[in-house]
This record gives sequence, structure tokens and C-alpha cells, in this order.
Amino acid sequence: MKHYTSINDIDNLEEWIVDAKAIKKNPLEHRKLGKNKTLGLLFFNSSLRTRLSTQKAALNLGMNPIVMNVSNDSWGIEFGDGTVMDGTTAEHIKEAAAVVSQYCDIIAVRAFPTLTDKAKDESEEVLNAFKKYATVPIVNMESATAHPLQGLTDALTISEYAKKERPKVVLTWAPHVKALPHAVGNSFAQVMQKMDVDFVITNPEGYDLNPEITRDVPVLHNQEEAMKNADFVYAKNWSSYENYGQILETNKSWMITKSLLGNAKFMHCLPVRRNVVVEDAVLDSDSSLVIQQANNRTFAAQLVLKKLLETL
Repeated sequence: MKHYTSINDIDNLEEWIVDAKAIKKNPLEHRKLGKNKTLGLLFFNSSLRTRLSTQKAALNLGMNPIVMNVSNDSWGIEFGDGTVMDGTTAEHIKEAAAVVSQYCDIIAVRAFPTLTDKAKDESEEVLNAFKKYATVPIVNMESATAHPLQGLTDALTISEYAKKERPKVVLTWAPHVKALPHAVGNSFAQVMQKMDVDFVITNPEGYDLNPEITRDVPVLHNQEEAMKNADFVYAKNWSSYENYGQILETNKSWMITKSLLGNAKFMHCLPVRRNVVVEDAVLDSDSSLVIQQANNRTFAAQLVLKKLLETL
């Protein structure tokens, strides 16, 4: 594996989950692997869990993490080819990626979508520019269309808490006060297709995810029907894909309640807006796995970094 930028970089999910569980049991076992190695964490957008968990994962492996909030602490970076740089950007990605590659053995990048230009977002301009011009492995800490560290985390969490061989997993849209990206939903849909689960997606009309990603996964527009007999319910808001980046409705009835959840376990990537996406009664109950998911972010990131270090 040269980079980790998509769920598709996972060659054998079952083996990866086994490895992640082993790391979780003994997080410092491979501490010498990252000795004298540096991880550059470049954030074009805000972060809490991704930043802290990836940094901790690096420390567990003996690496030296360097964190930069690129949007605030760096020169403005230009990503276009052949651009006359007489505007606000002062440095081109060609030089920036090459320079950072000299300082860091692995570069991790977080850059959100515009949610206004579908073609530009799907081109993954920032992520792919680093892949093209950097000379070291690239890790995707959430891009315009994907969040593969979160997706791997979610698969690990479901594996840990599943009580039967083929659990029913439901990804449900939930209401939100602003338009949000598709990245988490996309990566969750992709990783569930690699896992032996009964997987269903439910969302209102007009909110279907990219069909090239969901493929043959059943998509139901009746949330109550979709959630019947669910073992895991993963709630996440996303804006319209067809009417790109738009909020078509704010249907509050799609909020996850205790009665709607039933006996299922509740999952969410966090941060979550209480009593908008999910009611307090769910988050504060034993049905919620959101804290356990957040904990697993470290071990998913650590597995990815370990695999990349082993190739250096």
C-alpha cells in the first residue's frame, strides 16, 4: 500500500480488523517502528478526533508528529496548473508538497469540499495534488468525498459489538442545521460493502448518495421500515448529491429517538448536535457507541500508519 486515501486501499478488511484489535490490546508494541520518523498533519479544516487520534497513533508508534493548520499558519496554496499567481495564493502545491516531503516521512491531509462545485469536489483537487507532487505516502484524514480513517474505525467498532454473524446495519440520514459533506456516508457505505453485514441505507427523497458508491445497496425512503430489526444504526446528515450541496428539507421526524432505535446500537462519527440529529435519551443510554467509536479512531489510524511505515 503506497497511500491510504480511500476504503478501496484496504485489501482484506477482515485481516485489517484482526490487526487493529491486536494493536488495541498492545498499542505500544510497535513503538520502535516509527523511531526517527516524522508524520506531518496538515489541516485545511477544523478537527478534534481526527487530529488528536492520529497524533496519538503516531506517538504510539514512536513517530514525531508535526501539526499545521494550513489555512491559518501557511502561505495560501495554489492548486491549478499554469495559473498566473497574481492573486491571493503565494505558493504552488508543486513546491509545497515537495518541501513538506523533505520534512516528513508520511503526510496526512484534511481538506473539506466546497459543496458548490461537484466536479471540483469529486476531482479531489487537494488530496490528489499531494499524491501527485509529494514523494512520501499520503493519508486521507477526510477529503471532499471520503473519510477512510472513520470508515475503518466504524468497521472495527461493529466487529467488536456484533452479537451475531451477519448483523443488520442501517445508515440513516438525519436532520441538521446546515449543509454537510458526503464523505462519512460514502466511506461507511464502501466499508460495509466489504463486510459481511445486511446493509441498508435510508434517507428522504432527494438525498440519495452517489450511486457509483452505494451500487447495489438497498436505499429506502421510509426510515421506520429500514430500521426494523436493526442491530446497528449509524446516523449522519449529508446534503443533497443530486441537487449538489443543497438542503432540500429539514425533516425533524428523521431525528433518532429511543423508540425509533429499538434494540439497536447507535453510532455517529461526532461531533453530533443533540436533539437535532439524535435525542439525549439515546446518546446518554447504553445503546450509544459514539464514545467507543471515538476511542477506536486511534487504533484505526495506528494500523494505517504501521502499514505505511513498513513500506518505507
